[in-house]
Amino acid sequence: MNGIKIRGTGRGVPARTVTNQDLERLVDTSDEWIAGRTGIRTRHHCAAGETFTTITAEAARRALEDAGISPDRIGACIVATVTPETMVPSAACTLQRELGLPEDIPCFDLSAACTGFLFALHTMECLLNASPRKFGLVVGAENLSRCIDWTDRGTCILFGDGAGAAVVECREGWPSISAVMGCHGSGELLRLPGPETENHSFISMEGTRVFKFAVEAVPWCVDQMLKKTGRTMEDIDFFVFHQANARIIDLAVRKYHIPPEKYYKNIAEYGNTSAASIPLVLSELREQGKIGPGSRILAVGFGGGLTWGGCLVEFA
Repeated sequence: MNGIKIRGTGRGVPARTVTNQDLERLVDTSDEWIAGRTGIRTRHHCAAGETFTTITAEAARRALEDAGISPDRIGACIVATVTPETMVPSAACTLQRELGLPEDIPCFDLSAACTGFLFALHTMECLLNASPRKFGLVVGAENLSRCIDWTDRGTCILFGDGAGAAVVECREGWPSISAVMGCHGSGELLRLPGPETENHSFISMEGTRVFKFAVEAVPWCVDQMLKKTGRTMEDIDFFVFHQANARIIDLAVRKYHIPPEKYYKNIAEYGNTSAASIPLVLSELREQGKIGPGSRILAVGFGGGLTWGGCLVEFA
């Protein structure tokens, strides 16, 4: 199977910023408590005039522009999300209309929570191998502020809205992203009920148990990726981790002795944006010139489902 590489990235982030001080007025918490346990200082929430569709389209347009690829060259579109504006049409079909993507291509949503963007990259690699068009649009986007219980101080402090996108290309002779991924069906630790249920569609989470799952999942994914690809830590130009908690990232950094110039945290500004987390990091790193053509990225995600995964992706 031919592999994919990233051609361009983009992001769409709501203008409204919600600070820890803002949350102090809603629940019994403090900036010191939130920042000390999670690393989060602010998060962005959609306000008047901003919707899931507007931020998703903004991220996608910027990725297409960065890649220098016109919409008519896209062979598939996948939106990784657990918070689409509508179930039907899917967020990807809505994006197809907004961008003017071809009508004879697959456009669909993928639900794998915080690992969703990596699941979507792997799926896109498979799709483009069978497509006459060799460019794909992969988006991770969430509007989690619509699903927050503002009386639950354990979850309302964590989540933000945002969208990140990547245009990828499939070409003969390119290496596969060699994705590793897994799932363990469980709604006990982290749950978001759907419509037409007895429960409100609010996020609920057992934070301590989810933290334990994450600190085990991250090194497992890193080890499996290195084993599968035959790479070493020195072969990796940048490590991109899902931004769920700064302490989880710090533990991985210490375990693998990753130097500061090879990893990045933006959780202080964005909070946990679920499927948007990893592509938001990629977009910021590319904009800052820290990654670019030839860069080899090891990305690791973990989250609700429970899901976990990793991939080794390069920039074209």
